[in-house]
Amino acid sequence: MIAKLTGIVDSTGTDWVVLDVNGVGYLLSCSNRTLSRMAVGERASLVVETFIREERIVLHGFGDQGEREWFKLLTTIQGVGARLALSILGILDPEQLTRAIASQDKTALIRADGVGPKVAARILNELKDKVGNLALGPAASGGTPVKGAPAGVPGASPALADAVSALVNLGYGRSEAFGAVVAAGRVLGDGAGVSDLIRQGLKELSQ
Repeated sequence: MIAKLTGIVDSTGTDWVVLDVNGVGYLLSCSNRTLSRMAVGERASLVVETFIREERIVLHGFGDQGEREWFKLLTTIQGVGARLALSILGILDPEQLTRAIASQDKTALIRADGVGPKVAARILNELKDKVGNLALGPAASGGTPVKGAPAGVPGASPALADAVSALVNLGYGRSEAFGAVVAAGRVLGDGAGVSDLIRQGLKELSQ
């Protein structure tokens, strides 16, 4: 199994790259985000996920290990194949995707080509427990879900979830608001009130 390739970029397309490794050209499917980092004639190194499909070997290339791990996670969901997973990773980097799922931001996922409301809802539902506390970090109450916390922000304290809702009501995107409030929680520490989180969250958004 091929796990990593390093070589010279021979050519690129809308969703692929040919990497010349010591005279052998490897065709790899990539996300737009990964492709944007490469230029023909330059040296590149890609982490690789190898698929064997109907007597064909398909290689998917990623700019970093985090993107590869998200690809593997996304393709475990029914209705999400390699093409759709790469489409999602083309518009959301691993950190943004973690925030989108933790904050249950369906709009962020629907931006990806081929992702409709039903598929987006399935992704959010199946992955929320796996990434909720990862995204929250110290902003969660002791790192564990809080009983009675508002739906849509898995593992969040009620104050954090309410602050996110307040910023969303002010017109900010859900993922954007979530990231700002989580950052505010890291600055203010455990036990911060809703008003303080909103105020600090607005400062984070203005930067």
